[in-house]
Amino acid sequence: MTGAERPLAGVRVIEMGVLLAGPFCGQLLADFGAEVIKVEAPGVGDPMRAWGQHRKDGRSLWWPVIARNKKSITLNLREPEGQEIARRLIATADILVENFRPGTLERWGLGWDRLSEINPKLIMVRVSGYGQTGPYSQRAGFGVIGEAMGGLRNVTGYPDRPPTRVGISIGDSLAATFGALGALVALHHRDVNGGRGQVVDVGIYEAVLAMMESTIPEYALTGYIRGRTGSTIPGVAPSNIYPTKDGDYVLIAGNADNVFRRLSEAIGHPEWPDDPRFATHQARGEHMEELDGMIADWTRQRSAEEILSTMHEAGVPAGKVYTAKDMMEDPQFAARENIVWVEDPEIGPIPMQNVVPRLSETPGAVRSTGPALGQHNAEIYGELLGISPEEQASLRERGVI
Repeated sequence: MTGAERPLAGVRVIEMGVLLAGPFCGQLLADFGAEVIKVEAPGVGDPMRAWGQHRKDGRSLWWPVIARNKKSITLNLREPEGQEIARRLIATADILVENFRPGTLERWGLGWDRLSEINPKLIMVRVSGYGQTGPYSQRAGFGVIGEAMGGLRNVTGYPDRPPTRVGISIGDSLAATFGALGALVALHHRDVNGGRGQVVDVGIYEAVLAMMESTIPEYALTGYIRGRTGSTIPGVAPSNIYPTKDGDYVLIAGNADNVFRRLSEAIGHPEWPDDPRFATHQARGEHMEELDGMIADWTRQRSAEEILSTMHEAGVPAGKVYTAKDMMEDPQFAARENIVWVEDPEIGPIPMQNVVPRLSETPGAVRSTGPALGQHNAEIYGELLGISPEEQASLRERGVI
């Protein structure tokens, strides 16, 4: 596919900020063809360049993913000259993505009021811990805090233990996803409805809150506060993870009446659907622990492969709890190209998750891994902004770029 055929071709995004929330928003837009120019501090860059517990030849395996399809320039936003260059660059952009603490860009002369005068069509995506307004807006706020305040941590884990982490930086990623959604909605309004640019304001805690289903009306109207339920769904059984003979876990979801009957027959207990303890959805929910124990007695005597074969043949939804190894060996992942190998100049071939969602006519693509620090300085400063090589050299000497 040529660049012009990508769905966001012609959209220029300036990405400011570091770590996850802003950069993941930029990644989503870049995946579908937007030109994303990442602004990084000279000589330092985004901390994501060094993050990750496990490395390849000393290099981060997180950076090639979070910065894929982007261009990198170095610019000191704390210097007046750097701020002026930033304004010149933003004047050419459709979208600015930032995830600094509210007020930071204003101190640098890069607040919305000033930027919207320079570029009335600008869409400014602002991701922060608590949003741009409210009594908490000036507080430092990471994704983990948003997960706690948004309600996710309270429902994650087991009831007899403290709240736990999900295992990925879901708060940051949710805020970034809503930021990308907001950017595209604002872009449509600007270009199709004849509107002007606007601010897309996302607080991490409220992005998490948006995913919390009916927890708010449950409390407000009935006084019920959802808690931690481990691997089960309250009142829904069987729908749980079960142990296997080979040490893996499989998840079986056989809670609907007709599915439960098929499950019962498949594991040699056709009498279960007629047992008053299991005959109805409500009864199975009330006897969840007993029913799960009986199913576990069957699964732990068999391998994951045998269990899944039995479940699939019977038409019972089931799946192994996958690790990265399982994903890379699975034919479904391969058939849909869920994992792609991309050549990185320093690491070599590196696999990573492919673009989601899948578009039939103008799909996104992973075209490159995360760029070297300042890799595109000459292109952006010279070709786009018209800064001469001599002036660029002077700016470098003074620590501006």
